[in-house]
Amino acid sequence: MAELLTVLTTTDSAEKARALAAGAVDRRLAACAQIAGPVSSVYRWEGALHTDPEWQVLFKSTAARYAALEAFLREAHDYDVPEIIATPVARASEAYARWVAEETTP
Repeated sequence: MAELLTVLTTTDSAEKARALAAGAVDRRLAACAQIAGPVSSVYRWEGALHTDPEWQVLFKSTAARYAALEAFLREAHDYDVPEIIATPVARASEAYARWVAEETTP
């Protein structure tokens, strides 16, 4: 069974979140992507404290496709330093894991 990952990023609008999600799924870098938001992000950037609304995009992918997904997100994202965090999936149903692997096979 393929090693599954969830990959998280955030962006500052619902439209940008949908574009990132659609772009990754269309390129077979992720089997699907879920968008949640807005969430409230509190962070320090360039020495100042910020609180801004963001939309989270959670991609379902495989370890084999991670490098290509990260490259796509770096290219398509408009943040200077986008959040790109991959987390291994400890367990998944066999049918779901097979579907993710099939949908991310170029």
